[in-house]
Order: sequence, then C-alpha cells, then structure tokens
Amino acid sequence: MTRKHDFRRILCLLFALMLFHPLARAEESSISSQIARIQQRLLDWGYLSGPVDGIFGTSTHQAVVAFQKQHGLTADGKIGPDTASALGVTVSDTLHAGLYQETELSLLARLVSGEARGEPYIGQVAVAAVVLNRVRSSAFPDTVSGVIFQPGAFDAVWDGQFDQPPTEDARRAARDALNGWDPTGGCLYYYNPATATNAWIRTRRIQLTIARHVFCQ
Repeated sequence: MTRKHDFRRILCLLFALMLFHPLARAEESSISSQIARIQQRLLDWGYLSGPVDGIFGTSTHQAVVAFQKQHGLTADGKIGPDTASALGVTVSDTLHAGLYQETELSLLARLVSGEARGEPYIGQVAVAAVVLNRVRSSAFPDTVSGVIFQPGAFDAVWDGQFDQPPTEDARRAARDALNGWDPTGGCLYYYNPATATNAWIRTRRIQLTIARHVFCQ
C-alpha cells in the first residue's frame, strides 16, 4: 500500500512540474500573444470590437470569418498560413476557437451561464453534464472545447451570451459535473420546448424534465 501511495505522489509531482514548467507557460503565453496580435489587427481594421485579451472566443471567431469572407479565403474561422499571411502575422500553428485559453471548468461555466441562467441549480449541473456526456460519446468531438464550439451546437456560444462572465452558480455547477454528478443519467441533448424550432430535436426520446429544459437521448 505504501509503495502505491509513493508512486501516486511521484506521478502527481511529475504532473505538477510539467504543468507549471516555464516552457509550458511560455508556450501558452506564446499562443495567447499570437491571438492578441491577431485581435489587434482585426480591431484596427474594423472586424473586431474588442477586447484584445489573447482568448480565441466567439467574437474573435466571428471576426476572423468576416475577414476571410471579405478577402476570398475559406471562411472556417481558423488562422492557418493563408489567413495569417493576409493578416500580416506569423503563427506557430493553426489557431482556432478550439484552442480557447481557459480551463475546462471555465469553458463549462461560461456555457452553463449562457444556456441555463435562471434555471434551478440541478438544471445548470444537467446542462454541464450533457457537454461531458458528448465528450465521452463517439458521435461528438472528444474534448470539452470541441463539443462547445461545434457549429450550431449551443445557441449561447453564437449569440454572445457565452462571452459574458459566468455566474458563481454556473462555476459551481460546472465543477459538480466535472466531479461526476450527472442528473440526466447520460443524456446527450436538451432543449426548451417553448422556444425550440428544430423539428429533429423533438424526435429524441425524452428522459426527464428539469424546469424549462427537457433532456433526451
């Protein structure tokens, strides 16, 4: 038992060293600075209204798409070699919204705050749980950022609510979901019956209802 504990402590120490190693921080800082330079260029040219914060969020994605359309580039919201050249910047690798420089907790909290603001706490946890269930499903991207930024997946991401600071309840709900609480029992979808206009989503088998949202498979 002691050897197992010692081994776990060593693994934790190695992980901490990797996470906080200056090179790791420098790489993240480099990506953030590249994004900030791109944001500044887009701001100067009228495609972005701000802020210049080094975070590739929704507003930056939309500004990049607008720039690409204006310049006859593939409008995918990604900063690859062609788009970088048109912007007059240099990037170390393709940059896109999936590289959002926040933790999974912060991403989930922003989504929950935008999608489930005003819902009971259990309903907020349920929204976060749906994201995590999708991450585990082979039918969806296998990262939190990939699921959240999947085009058209969540209205709050694309209507600007995602860019607002999350509430404290949303942060707690995201943390509870990451810690394993899933009030939905594995659901992959949810919607508000009073506002949903997508006919396909109404064909999904409903598992439960929490306040204004129904959760389904």
